Amino acid sequence: MKLSIEITMYPLADKYLPIIEGFIDHLKKYENIKLEVFPTSTVVMGDFDNAMEVLASSIKWSVANKDKAVFITKFLPNYEAL
Repeated sequence: MKLSIEITMYPLADKYLPIIEGFIDHLKKYENIKLEVFPTSTVVMGDFDNAMEVLASSIKWSVANKDKAVFITKFLPNYEAL
């Protein structure tokens, strides 16, 4: 099953742009998903299990880098947003 995930990241820091850019750069390392960056959100699309694994791994990576942030997500199962 395909899954599209729209992610918006709100870093809890004054210098938020490098944190967002780092998160997006981390997402770009995954080859088993499609990724599109928009001004207010990022869309990850792929096989359900792969997309969920990428999301979980990327949020865990962000926490390991001491980035405090709020993530807002929308999940669209069986929908190819890209």
